[in-house]
Amino acid sequence: MPAPEVSAGTLAARLSAIGLTTRMEEHARHTSIEAEVPEPLPAETWREVLEVVSKADRFGLLATSLGGRTLWAAVNKAVPATSDVRGPGHQR
Repeated sequence: MPAPEVSAGTLAARLSAIGLTTRMEEHARHTSIEAEVPEPLPAETWREVLEVVSKADRFGLLATSLGGRTLWAAVNKAVPATSDVRGPGHQR
């Protein structure tokens, strides 16, 4: 299970340090990180990449028939806490 303090920026920075070019995109409930994976990628580098993306809430690899490979990861945004989820008019 991913650690809640892991941020998308941290994951992107770690992937960049490995040598991948990353891009981030904000969505309503999560932040996505994508990186093109060059061919070939040494086994040791794959291990490093998997260690990094395992900290995300979701991750995967999209491989196309044209030989392109895109690594993706998603980090959920925190859900704001509310004091009364029932709303006004439903007080105790």
